[in-house]
Amino acid sequence: MKRTDSQELAAALLTGERPVFHPNTGQEIAKGETIHLSPSARAGLEAPRYCQICGRRMIVQIRPDGWQAYCSRHGEVDSSYLDQR
Repeated sequence: MKRTDSQELAAALLTGERPVFHPNTGQEIAKGETIHLSPSARAGLEAPRYCQICGRRMIVQIRPDGWQAYCSRHGEVDSSYLDQR
């Protein structure tokens, strides 16, 4: 699999850009819509499974010290970027 050099996903997360798609469900986020999440996802304890920019399912690796997620179009993000290690 060819990896993209894009850092668009990391930039979106680090700048606090509002997600278009929910990172835990992949659903498009509409104003006023309620998305039902597990308690651990609500607490911010789960790694993102979907790209917040395009909604594609990401490749996610869970490690003892955090997680790493990769979108084929928008690049990679690591929990260390968000001080979640």
